[in-house]
Amino acid sequence: MRKGRLDEIFFVDLPSHRERRDIVTIHLQKRRRDPGSVDLDALAARCDGFSGAEIEQAIVSAMFDAFETETALSTELIEKSFRETVPLSRTMAEDINGLREWAAGRARPASTVEGETVQQAASRKFEL
Repeated sequence: MRKGRLDEIFFVDLPSHRERRDIVTIHLQKRRRDPGSVDLDALAARCDGFSGAEIEQAIVSAMFDAFETETALSTELIEKSFRETVPLSRTMAEDINGLREWAAGRARPASTVEGETVQQAASRKFEL
């Protein structure tokens, strides 16, 4: 590797609260559901430590539950789906923290939490 070929190595961490909120919104809209019908901030808080794919699958699961019970998709159904999901950040916490340690000082964070410096983002650890 040298300058001019790969100018940066980016570390893509788990999504922040704002990013999780956006991911929930995107997957509800993709499935023609109104994001305004659920509490996006509560859902984003509930799925802390989830990857984007895990958030998507929890929403799909909640939609199946809503269909099965013949009810509307709700914050409660999506939260239930999040509770029933064990994210990889929990089952592989040591591996993720190891990647974060490796990336600190070696890679540029792909995103930061609002008000967070790049150095703070690089040193983030996920708590079990």
